[in-house]
Amino acid sequence: MEPDFKEGDQVLVSTLNFNNLKGPKKMRDSFVGPFTIIKRKILTPPGIVEVEDSPGPVSKIIRARKIRINGKDQRQYLVRFKNQTADKDKWLVEDSIPDGNLHLRSFRASRRTEESHQ
Repeated sequence: MEPDFKEGDQVLVSTLNFNNLKGPKKMRDSFVGPFTIIKRKILTPPGIVEVEDSPGPVSKIIRARKIRINGKDQRQYLVRFKNQTADKDKWLVEDSIPDGNLHLRSFRASRRTEESHQ
């Protein structure tokens, strides 16, 4: 609930979050003032800002690794996104890769051909 202040009211301001006061904390005043309210201004919160989490469609899967999370082995894949540089690559689990089946199939096939040529 918001305090019911009106123009002309006298108020004290808490110094709790002031960081420019000098001297020992226990010797500082807890409040400063009184100040007279000249004009009341109601602030409205900013609108909702949507942040896009996905950097875009997947270009290819580069590598795989196995890590242990909460006592379970999990396979993660290093994913490169279209029109993105290598610094934007992300390690994702199979379920988190957009169109994962398609990209994983081609990744596994390329690994099989690499292994057979060695």
